[in-house]
Amino acid sequence: MAAVANAPLLLLVGNPNVGKSALFNALTGGRATVSNYPGTTVEVARGRVAGENGSRVIDTPGVRSLVASSDDEAVTRDALRTLAADKDGVVVQVADMKTLRRGLLLTLQLAQMELPTVLGLNMADEAQAAGVLVDLPGLSEALGVPVRTTVAVQGHGVAELLAATSEARVPKNHVALPAASAAFARASLVDGDAPHDNEASARYHEHLQAHADALAARFVTKADARRRLGGRIARWTTHPVAGWPLLALVLWAVYQIVGVFGAGTMVDLIEEGLFGKIINPWLVAMFTHVPFALVRDFFVGPYGLLTVGLTYGLAIVLPIVLTFFFVFAILEDSGYLPRLAVMSDRLMRLMGLNGRAVLPMVLGLGCDTMATLTTRTLPSRKERLLTTLLLALAIPCSAQLGVILGMLATLPAAATAAWLATLLLVMIGVGRLAARLLPGQGSTFVVELPPLRWPRPSNLLIKTVSRLEWYLKEALPLFLVGTALLFVLDRVGARGVLTRLGEPLVTGLLGLPPQASEAFLIGFLRRDFAATRLFDMSRGRMLDDVQTLVAMVTITLFMPCIANVFIIVKEHGARTAAAVAAFVFPFAFLVGGLVRVLARAAGW
Repeated sequence: MAAVANAPLLLLVGNPNVGKSALFNALTGGRATVSNYPGTTVEVARGRVAGENGSRVIDTPGVRSLVASSDDEAVTRDALRTLAADKDGVVVQVADMKTLRRGLLLTLQLAQMELPTVLGLNMADEAQAAGVLVDLPGLSEALGVPVRTTVAVQGHGVAELLAATSEARVPKNHVALPAASAAFARASLVDGDAPHDNEASARYHEHLQAHADALAARFVTKADARRRLGGRIARWTTHPVAGWPLLALVLWAVYQIVGVFGAGTMVDLIEEGLFGKIINPWLVAMFTHVPFALVRDFFVGPYGLLTVGLTYGLAIVLPIVLTFFFVFAILEDSGYLPRLAVMSDRLMRLMGLNGRAVLPMVLGLGCDTMATLTTRTLPSRKERLLTTLLLALAIPCSAQLGVILGMLATLPAAATAAWLATLLLVMIGVGRLAARLLPGQGSTFVVELPPLRWPRPSNLLIKTVSRLEWYLKEALPLFLVGTALLFVLDRVGARGVLTRLGEPLVTGLLGLPPQASEAFLIGFLRRDFAATRLFDMSRGRMLDDVQTLVAMVTITLFMPCIANVFIIVKEHGARTAAAVAAFVFPFAFLVGGLVRVLARAAGW
C-alpha cells in the first residue's frame, strides 16, 4: 500500500452494512484489538495499517445519523468530536455505492462538523452488477473531498483510498438550514448537549435528506437490470407470507448449529472425551504429588479451578461461543441479519423490545451466558438491560431444555401447554412492565436492508477469530473467579447451610420434597445439574404430575447460573446484577407456587 507522509489517524465511519469492517480488515491485515469505547459497552476495533504506513485505524459502529439516538450513534459522534482535536486525523467515510443517498446524509453532517474527509464508495462490484453508475469526478467536485471506489472484501481500491487520505478536505456545506434546525445541528453534532427532541430531529433530518437526495439524483444513474434470483429471494425474506417460513428455517438452522451441534455434540465430545478422559485425569494425577489437601482441592477438587472452572469455560461454553460467533458472522456477512430483525419485530414488541432482540433470545436456547454477551449488539442500554433480564428469567439453555423436554414427555399434553403458556405470559408481562419502569429511551427501529450475498470465508474466519480472542481475554477469567468463589462457599460450609435454609420455601410454597432444595442450589451453580436432579426425582416417582410441572416452571424461571451472574456484572455492573438476581429468585418461586395452586384447583 502507498505510504502517507503524515501517517494520520484514520476513523472509519459509515452506515450499517456498508463494509466498514471489511475495509478495516483490508487496511490492517486483520490484526486488530476489540474493546469497549470508554464508559460504554459498545465495541470499537483498533489497529494499524499494514506495511510501511503505520497509521492508526479505528472502526466505529455503523450509524444512520450522527445525531445520537442510540449508544452506537453517541459513540461514533463522540469519536468524531475527539478526532477534531487531532491535527492529523482523517475521517474515512464508507458508503454503499448502491444506496449512496443514505451515505450522503452522513457526508453532509461531517461537513457541519468541519472534519477532513475522504469518501469511499464500497461494494462497487455489486453496484456495477445492479446497473448503478456514479459520476465520481462530479460528485468529488460537488462535495469538495476525494471520492474513490472500493471492493473491500477483495482489497480492490483500498490502496487508492488510503493514498487519498493525504488529500482529505472538509466537505462543502451546501445545506442552508432554518435557524432552529441549524441550532439543533450545532448542539447535537458539535456541542453534544442537545436535549432529546424527536420533532426537532425529524425536521433537521428532513432538510438534510432532501439535499442528500438531490445530490444523489445529480450524480447517480441506474441502468435497467434484469431481475435475478437473488433479488427475488431478498424480497421473499421480508414478505408478509413467504418471509415466515424462511425465518423459521433460519432460526431452526441457528439453533441446530449453536444449540444442538455446539452445545450438544461439541460440548459432549470436548467435555466428556477430551477433558473428562484425558485432561482432567492427567491434572488430578499431577496434583496427587502436592502435599497440601487444600491446595489439591482448590485446583482439582469438586470445585477445582482447573477441573471445574477451566472445564466450564473451555469445554462447555467455548464450543457454544465458537459456533455462535461463526453463525453470527454468516448472518452479518450475508445481509440476512437486518431481515431477521424486521420479521420478528412484531413479536418482540409484545415484550417491550424490537426485532433486534430476537437473536440473543434464540441463542439463549443454546447458552444464556453467551446470549447475554450478544446483547452488546443492541443499540441502547435500556434494550440491553431488558433483554438480559428476560434471558435470565425465562429462556432455558440447551442442556436444561433437553432435560425439561424429557420430563414433559412423561406428563399429559396439558402440562406442556401450561408450561409454555406460563413462560410466554411471564415474558410478555415482565417485559412490558420493565420497559415502562427502566430508565432511558429505546431505539427507533429503522433498518437498512442490504442485498443478500454469499458470505466470504476470509471474512467469516477473521470475524470469528477476533471475537473468540475477546471471549478468551474477557469472559473466561470470570468463570475461574466464579469457581474460586464456589470453592470458598463449600469449604466454609455455606453450601449445606443454604440448602437447609431453602427447604421450608421449597416444601411449603412449592409443595416439593425437601431433596429439591439441593437441586435448586446446585441449579445456581450449574443450571442443567438442577434440571437433571429434578428429572431423576421425577423418574424415581418422588414427584407427581403437578409437582413435576411446578418444578419445571420454577427451575426455568430460576437464575441461570453463577457464570451468567458474573457476565451480567461485567456487562452492566454489580448493582444491576444484584437487582436482577433479587427479582428473579423470589419471582421464580412465586410463579411456581401460583402454578401449584392453580393446578390443584383445576383438579390435576
